[in-house]
Amino acid sequence: MAKAKTIYVCTECGGQSPKWQGQCPGCQQWNTLVESVYEAPASGGNRYGLIADTGRLQRLSEVEAREETRVSSGISEFDRVLGGGLVPGGVVLIGGDPGIGKSTLLLQSLATLGATRKVLYVSGEESAQQIALRARRLDADARQVHVLAEINLEKIQATIQSEKPQVAVIDSIQTLYSTALTSAPGSVAQVRECAAQLTRVAKAGATTIILVGHVTKEGALAGPRVLEHMVDTVLYFEGDTHSSFRLIRAFKNRYGAVNELGVFAMTEKGLKGVSNPSALFLSQHSGEIAGSCVVVTQEGSRPILVEIQALVDDAHAPNPRRLSVGLEQNRLVLLLAVLHRHAGIACYDQDVFINAVGGVRISEPAADLAVMMAVVSSLKSKPLPAKLVVFGEVGLAGEVRPVQRGQERLREAAKLGFTHALIPAANQPKQAIAGLTVYAVDRIEAAVARFRDGFS
Repeated sequence: MAKAKTIYVCTECGGQSPKWQGQCPGCQQWNTLVESVYEAPASGGNRYGLIADTGRLQRLSEVEAREETRVSSGISEFDRVLGGGLVPGGVVLIGGDPGIGKSTLLLQSLATLGATRKVLYVSGEESAQQIALRARRLDADARQVHVLAEINLEKIQATIQSEKPQVAVIDSIQTLYSTALTSAPGSVAQVRECAAQLTRVAKAGATTIILVGHVTKEGALAGPRVLEHMVDTVLYFEGDTHSSFRLIRAFKNRYGAVNELGVFAMTEKGLKGVSNPSALFLSQHSGEIAGSCVVVTQEGSRPILVEIQALVDDAHAPNPRRLSVGLEQNRLVLLLAVLHRHAGIACYDQDVFINAVGGVRISEPAADLAVMMAVVSSLKSKPLPAKLVVFGEVGLAGEVRPVQRGQERLREAAKLGFTHALIPAANQPKQAIAGLTVYAVDRIEAAVARFRDGFS
């Protein structure tokens, strides 16, 4: 029997190399080549078929542009991340750490959809009995959910084409294999082939397909990067498995906005949407606490209030520590340098620790001013007002720069009972907001002076 020929395939770009090397010759990424079985190209024809109408040339102005009909998933927070609901013929890829709740959320959604639509749950990791036990544990009415425990791609395709479900869940894409290839399930070639074939089935039959993807230890989706390019929507589950809160963030969405955030709480009956996530990220202090500052961050179209906590203490080592949880650590070092240079507040002999309450991660620079005010409050042991919100980007020259959607942030703060706001001068509202006193500053020195003089 002839020995199978092996090649090395890049997990990032899918490029092939006859021998292993540290750097991919195609995308120049390091340590991305993995061994795979060589697959001979298919002879003749288009093995993937046509996904779109590519038969004739036409002007873009002649193409009828119509809004896609949305199908509610049955979970409002899930619909928010998807951009309003599931789109017929769309392909959604959702990834996350093991045990974070991917299968639980999708089973809950299918149980709700099953009352009015035909749904299919394809499991390559669990038996039908295990899925039934989970549905019973979640107290979900899954009597109308069709289950198929199968990992063979051709059988799954035949089932979808014959049954024609409106929504199908594949759990997970890394467990499937195609008989057209000889490599093992989970290999780069198998994942790419299975995803391409399922995408073709979704587009041809108007079936919404949701793919569950494994993640690597770095938190990225396992398999070739081309997998994310094939699908219409890419969602990531975030959160600590030891915490009851889960976040779903959209990183790609052809049918809606990206960077939307869905917040869930894990309960005994499964995942429940949280309509007011600001309550999760605000600590309930009995009084005013030094080093605590509330920021209004924007996640997609939703403003969320998050408490930023700072602890500044005398350093007991030659090199003071800088530790940031939930915010970028390099950004903290930059802000401390700006605080020293332009406001005269030095922390070079202090350990500085920053934490975003609730396990949320803040990536936008609108939290700069809040981080600096929390540091100053902790260093001076003087608390900020309990009903004060702060937002604004701080530049290297010490200027406080405006942020997007400032009016929405202020209205959300006022709705939650906050009475004072420290914001960039360019975000000052033209009309007063009832119950909210706004302090507008254009320099970090002015913000520190306002803190020193009080917010009365």
